[in-house]
Amino acid sequence: MFSRRIVGWAMADHMRTELVADVLAMAFHQRRLSTGVIHHSDNGSQGGSNWSSQHLHRLRPALRTSWHPPSTGRTGTCFDNAIIESFFASLECELIDWRTFRTRSEAERTVFGYIEGFYNPRRSHSANGQLSPAEYERRQAFKNTQEGDYAAA
Repeated sequence: MFSRRIVGWAMADHMRTELVADVLAMAFHQRRLSTGVIHHSDNGSQGGSNWSSQHLHRLRPALRTSWHPPSTGRTGTCFDNAIIESFFASLECELIDWRTFRTRSEAERTVFGYIEGFYNPRRSHSANGQLSPAEYERRQAFKNTQEGDYAAA
């Protein structure tokens, strides 16, 4: 939520809870998490399942971090998950509504290109002062480095 960056995603030809594990594995790899983690999910069958909760609990030792229990939105309340709902609206309006995919593989490659080639590195967000998620994170990291140098002086 910090920068609007998508750090974990997955596609498959099924709606099983393994998708949640794939998304979380990607997110943990991308962030190399070393601080507190909050996993937020809607109340859907995959993210809200007992399997997902158990999987998250098993990941805790590997994170070497403080852990917050999973956060779950209320059933039927899209506002509890507004940031990701906004992402899906952007994905639909900016990509999906304008394309027809011949194969699942083509769809996966195209969504990958949208997320990793456009959305994260170049798409501006009003919440980030019109910066892309990647640029916003880069500037925040630089700012934090500068503030750390100043505090140490």
